[in-house]
Amino acid sequence: MLDKLLQWDHETLIYLNNLSGAEWNSFWTTTTSITTWIPLFVFLIILLLWKRGSKKGLGMVFTILAMLLVVLLLTKISKDAVARVRPNNDEAINAFINVLKNPTDFSFFSGHAAASFSISMLVYLFLRKKTAWTGLLFVWAIVFTISRIFVGVHYPIDIIIGALVGSLIAILFYKLHNRFIKPYLG
Repeated sequence: MLDKLLQWDHETLIYLNNLSGAEWNSFWTTTTSITTWIPLFVFLIILLLWKRGSKKGLGMVFTILAMLLVVLLLTKISKDAVARVRPNNDEAINAFINVLKNPTDFSFFSGHAAASFSISMLVYLFLRKKTAWTGLLFVWAIVFTISRIFVGVHYPIDIIIGALVGSLIAILFYKLHNRFIKPYLG
């Protein structure tokens, strides 16, 4: 069963990666860069402070930063423990895909997916009653995450698991925030 899953993973990566032509390379390279999204992060901080007030908003920003540290640590531990070679470094597959980035660390699970889905989920949970459109953050998370397939550095399973882990960690941090931080913010 694991062999069939890995075969599906390889075949799906090749199929999806090859959907994007060379004219999209610049778009995917820009989209996959974390620095591209700094204005979005600044906007989200301002939005939290504006919609929830400075005291509650800062508590939420603190919770998001703490969550991101946990996500990054868990991602690093997982990558080192699983030691799955990235598609761009796998000679059996990299000849069949368009490789635009060449990271040398391991692949499983995607830190981009875990981080973007955790941020989207937690901001959504914090603001869903104050701002109706916060669900649109998941569009950013999806585009940011699938960029990893189009630049040739992650398999679909890396991304699916990363998105699930990030979302679950966000739900956990939302509950922790409500239990341990929110009562002290007034």
